[in-house]
Amino acid sequence: MGLLTIGAFARASRLSPKALRLYDELGLLPPARVDPHSGYRHYDPAQLERARLVAWLRRLGMPLAEIRTVCELDPEAAAREVRAYWARIEADTAARRDLAAFLVDHLSGRDTAMTSDHTTLGIRYAALSDTGSVRESNDDAGYAGPRLLAVADGFGGGRHAGEAAIEALKPLDAGVPGGELLSALEEAAHRARESVSALAASDPALRDVGTTLTAMVWSGSRLGLVHIGDSRAYLLRDGELFQITHDHTVVQSLIDEGRITPEEAASHPQRALLLRAVGGGSAFEPDFALRDARAQDRYLLCSDGLTGVVPAGEIRRVLGSEDDPGTAVRQLVALANRAGGPDNVTCVVAHVAERRALTSA
Repeated sequence: MGLLTIGAFARASRLSPKALRLYDELGLLPPARVDPHSGYRHYDPAQLERARLVAWLRRLGMPLAEIRTVCELDPEAAAREVRAYWARIEADTAARRDLAAFLVDHLSGRDTAMTSDHTTLGIRYAALSDTGSVRESNDDAGYAGPRLLAVADGFGGGRHAGEAAIEALKPLDAGVPGGELLSALEEAAHRARESVSALAASDPALRDVGTTLTAMVWSGSRLGLVHIGDSRAYLLRDGELFQITHDHTVVQSLIDEGRITPEEAASHPQRALLLRAVGGGSAFEPDFALRDARAQDRYLLCSDGLTGVVPAGEIRRVLGSEDDPGTAVRQLVALANRAGGPDNVTCVVAHVAERRALTSA
């Protein structure tokens, strides 16, 4: 069989000509031949298997950058990647399901207070912030309390912006009813924005201050999450590590669009450029989520000083092997510094357990 025109190949692969042109531009599915005079693309029938795999993966919702990686793997390794991708989707779906359940209860006027079973859960927690091996000062801020965990990575004026943002959240550590978690978090996030704006207006030298902000508030076994910027929150559950926040950065948007790979993002010249933040001239559009915690869950909040240099596998190993949150944060910070410590690093770790099993961290 000879080469197929783009129209014939599109029909056979069930991909549109527009999609095929995009995949050619990205190097995902280049044609076998391009007519030098007309520019018409022609495809080899042998490319149909790869094209169909691309189509199936797109139906799963997999980003183009990940599809490119999967297509270059042998079948067994590709299957592992698809399985890992779907595990992340299921974790995100579970978080959305929890939010939907909360909204159904809230809107129908049901009592959202936790039952006696739920109130048996509590957390052990620890926080540690370090300047790192290169920076002269620490612009990060972190906080861990019985109901509030928070990390902020300030910029444009030392750690003042991060501290101001976390200070605005601290009243939540006194306790929030389960049915008011999201509204309380939203109000606190706006207070944080106001505090950072006031800081910027107080001194011309601080006019460009801003900060990331990632925080969790606990109520029984339910927790609310607010996130803006590129600090992160992770959940270790049943031995699997899940990133439960999404970076608000230029490079992450390029990854989502399939323009670059995660590996390329690590050395991208705009890798530190934020699309969203608290202050600093960035858009203020925080993400909010509601989750149900389980006994044995372990949570990590951290600045990019950790995730920029420490692989996810090492983070999972430390969270899974250390039963003391204090030891865990010290080990994570030490890993970042052993990797060169190019940035400030802040880690907050919380272990969920039955209250009767809790001991001081």
